[in-house]
Amino acid sequence: MRARYGVPLKVTAVGAAVGAAGLAYAAGFEARSFRLRRVTVPVLPHGARPLRVLQVSDIHMVCGQRKKRAWLQSLAGLRPDFVVNTGDNLSDPDAVPEVLDALGPLMEFPGVYVFGSNDYYGPKLRNPARYLLEKVQGKHGLNGNAPAVGVVHNPWEPMRDAFDEAGWLDLSNTRGRLKLDGLELAFTGLDDPHIKRDRYAEVQGGPETGADLSIGVVHAPYLRSLDAFTADGYPLILAGHTHGGQLCIPFYGALVTNCDLDTDRVKGLSTHTVGDQRAYLHVSAGCGTNRYTPVRFACPPEATLLTLAPKA
Repeated sequence: MRARYGVPLKVTAVGAAVGAAGLAYAAGFEARSFRLRRVTVPVLPHGARPLRVLQVSDIHMVCGQRKKRAWLQSLAGLRPDFVVNTGDNLSDPDAVPEVLDALGPLMEFPGVYVFGSNDYYGPKLRNPARYLLEKVQGKHGLNGNAPAVGVVHNPWEPMRDAFDEAGWLDLSNTRGRLKLDGLELAFTGLDDPHIKRDRYAEVQGGPETGADLSIGVVHAPYLRSLDAFTADGYPLILAGHTHGGQLCIPFYGALVTNCDLDTDRVKGLSTHTVGDQRAYLHVSAGCGTNRYTPVRFACPPEATLLTLAPKA
């Protein structure tokens, strides 16, 4: 009996130990190992001074996350020219004051924002394996799934009011402009496609006349939104939502994006092409997690400092 079962029991024990160690790393270290991604995007007119844009996304704040709050506050030391917040600030209906405390120093700079589904609704406990099943079935969010019922409604209005009071532009299915260092920057934003709040017909028409740069902003990078922005001629699109895959395989990458975007573009800078039109696309991996799955693996939490540079 010993010869027959001894090795499998040891293998099981070792496997359990490795799994426990991996979970401890993913939850205890990597989920709080905040990073800053830096990228350069050549989209400004010739001769323009480069602009530094800080993109924060998918904070998913839960009460008591002091390290995350301190890290977000420290980003103000980068002195960006403006801030873009691509949504999902909440994962706890009581965390609005902590979100505003974390972003307070950044709200001293010009900024724009859109909301994501977790700003409006509280998260629900679900099996992470369902993301893989939904990918196979082509179901993401409310796109192919039944409407959510019995969800918690988050108090997003005070957060919106605070952003607005600080001068940040609400881009939920609307347009806005910032003037920085003599440049006219135009923004066109969408409410979250993940819960079918996007209304591109209300903002269609392409970049604004007289703007030196027009940027599309959306929380979830669904292809219908990327296609619309790109076909209309926007040179740059900023999004979040994917968490970079959140649980990735080393040397392979993400398994899911939680939308219909391909995994090759789950985070970072890439391009999107429609016909003869091409746009730069930056997807932030975000700096948080759903409160019920507070782990990240091979995908550290991040913010991004984008340097908008003159075209080559």
